Amino acid sequence: MKNAFEKLGVFIHNNRILILLVFFLLILLSMQGAQKIAMSSGTDTYVGKDSKLYQNYDHLYLNIFGTDSIVVMVEGNDVKSADLMGAVSRLEHQLESTEGVVGVTSPASIIKQINYQTTGRSQVPDTDTEIKAIIDGNPDIFGQLIPDNTHMLISVAMAGSTSEDKQKEIIKAAEEAVVFSKFPPSYNLIVTGEPAYQIEMNDAITASMGTLLGLAAVFMVIVLSLVFRHVRWKLLPLPIVFLGIIYTFGAMGFLGIPMSMVSMSAFPVLIGLGIDYAIQFHNRIEEELHKEGNKSKAIITTLKHTGPAVLIALTMTGLGFISLFTSSVPMIKDFGKLLTIGIIMCYLAAMFVGVVTVYVFDSFSERFQSKKGKNEAKSTKKDTEYSSSGKAKPNLVEHLLEKINNFSIKNSLLVLGIATLLCVGGIYADESVGVDTDTNNFAPQDMPALVDLQHLKDVMGGTDAFNLIIKTEDNADPEVLKWIDRFSEHETQRRYILGSSSIVPLVKELNGGTIPDSRDEIEAIYNQIPEAQRDEYLYGKNMLLLNFDIGNAVSDIKTAGIEELTNILQKDIQWMQAPPGVTVTITGNSVVFIEVLGALTDGRILMTYLGLSLVFVGLLVVYRDWIKALSAIIPMFMVTGWSGLVMKFLGILYTPMTATMGALIIGIGCEYSVLMMERYFEERDQGVDPLQAMYRTSKSIGAALLASGSTVVGGFAALMISPFPIISDFGSVTVIDIGLVLIATFLVFPPLIVLLDTWREKRRGIQAPQTKANNVKGADTQ
Repeated sequence: MKNAFEKLGVFIHNNRILILLVFFLLILLSMQGAQKIAMSSGTDTYVGKDSKLYQNYDHLYLNIFGTDSIVVMVEGNDVKSADLMGAVSRLEHQLESTEGVVGVTSPASIIKQINYQTTGRSQVPDTDTEIKAIIDGNPDIFGQLIPDNTHMLISVAMAGSTSEDKQKEIIKAAEEAVVFSKFPPSYNLIVTGEPAYQIEMNDAITASMGTLLGLAAVFMVIVLSLVFRHVRWKLLPLPIVFLGIIYTFGAMGFLGIPMSMVSMSAFPVLIGLGIDYAIQFHNRIEEELHKEGNKSKAIITTLKHTGPAVLIALTMTGLGFISLFTSSVPMIKDFGKLLTIGIIMCYLAAMFVGVVTVYVFDSFSERFQSKKGKNEAKSTKKDTEYSSSGKAKPNLVEHLLEKINNFSIKNSLLVLGIATLLCVGGIYADESVGVDTDTNNFAPQDMPALVDLQHLKDVMGGTDAFNLIIKTEDNADPEVLKWIDRFSEHETQRRYILGSSSIVPLVKELNGGTIPDSRDEIEAIYNQIPEAQRDEYLYGKNMLLLNFDIGNAVSDIKTAGIEELTNILQKDIQWMQAPPGVTVTITGNSVVFIEVLGALTDGRILMTYLGLSLVFVGLLVVYRDWIKALSAIIPMFMVTGWSGLVMKFLGILYTPMTATMGALIIGIGCEYSVLMMERYFEERDQGVDPLQAMYRTSKSIGAALLASGSTVVGGFAALMISPFPIISDFGSVTVIDIGLVLIATFLVFPPLIVLLDTWREKRRGIQAPQTKANNVKGADTQ
């Protein structure tokens, strides 16, 4: 492999201008691809489209019964007034003509239909008395739209396939229609609903991520200036890594990878990994330039040694990320794709553009340096004090790392014992860490759209529900409706099932409190029910909807409670069997998230251990040496355990972002271990003993690894101040985990590899005399 990279180094040296031109053109191409990136936050980001669960929820429920709705909430002293209903009628008329709106349901439209059936006039009555008589006389029909005397709800339905841009247009049209409808001044109107909340949250996250990434860049500049001081142009790795990020954006657009809440978090991770690649190449070429003074040889030597080492580290990182593809949550799979593509782009940018840029800068400084620049260069050289061997004398960072090495190696059993105990404790603690997938908890609690949505839920009560899709040969079959009636009455006796809604109460209300015995009578009653309400529960001739209101059960009884309640409901369906030919499917938002929670709990554990296994096998394949494989993987396995302990101690719940931490620790951490190991065995190949090789390794690349790790910490520290809890928690956990990775790299890895390597040397020393003695004995026998 080193021979191939040596040839690549010759190619890069001979084609420097061409390489810079090609990578510049790739920037333009990437900008075209970035324009194709689409934002995604629907059901298909949580559940795979090919799963039965998705098909039941999205195809049967959302696309047929559960169209997305914007809600216009009206507040006032008395909502049962003729003047208000007139304004509602005007609003409804304007909204129905809005492109993308499939229907509007309001008290005014229902009042007009009822008034038409009794008086033959399809209009809102002129007096408050008539309005109140109609509303109070039909409590089941108006119960959901007028929950009390001071609140009224107007539902604006959109097709389930409506794009986010179109939803924004409809929300804006609704806000404008409210103004033009001339509501009485004593009433307050709020345009709200889940779509409005999701749109504002997505926009706010996107805007905040731009700000946070900019702040992360500032933090990284500060950290690089402090930690990476032993090289010239110490800030150069930053533009190099951002070049890799630009290429990643382009690939993301061309490959159709959507931007989701989780995939956004890939970019801080890529900045962290990419900065390490750039630093490693930069550090090595600077070392070679000072050692040899020959720029062409410096490029070739850098590519020959650093290229393969970083590529192996990248490969192990990629193997760790491949475990993300096993998740059943689509947005986590997309996260894995984006990370895999991103590390390749950052590696190419660092190897080609980074190395060539240092070469060009070095040539420029030699030819065009001013007198002031020469004095500064002399001063810098004096401060650095390179020895005759070309290596810099130890600085403060190297002294610190040397002390850590001395302590960890001299107390190897103590260090490894404590690390192991903390790892085991962390694995045990991690089992009791909860998972949070309530998107309302991901946003700032004072965000206007969330405040409005919570206010809506306070008025309406909890909105959690089980949705039962009932398929039958004839939805006007009396036996089917009677079964729905009996089943609903039975289930509403259970705790946490607060009520039910279906076509049955409406039929009974229009038939004196009973269900007719003939289908013709039922068909006639169906025709009397306002179309907007009928369509909420009926579809075609063979599908009905039964909803069970479970209030705030998702937050009250958590995942285990919802899962148990679903199982009870399933058993009751089997016990209280529906009429022949009728099938019942339980679906709904709560049911969907039970599977998502399972994917984020059991799935993340599988991802972590699969990632560890893949990296271990990859190391064995590359090195064919079990000591090298174990030396690189054991420290990162310990960090995954320590991370669980941190989550438990800080009380941070797993979210779609933090659920990926196991794979990220393995991916990021193995890179540091591999780079340390590569340099360690490079030093061993020069004939030094294990202890001396470890000291040399720490001295040569320790500062660079600490610089890259510290830069990653600085970048993620910016996420900690995000107003979004899901982002700030991710930033906090990542900062701590990267700190733990550095501790494992500099405190656990040195004694581990020295211990294993020394043990192998002793084994070889024992086996060699035995072999020699056996040979002598055999010769004597002959």
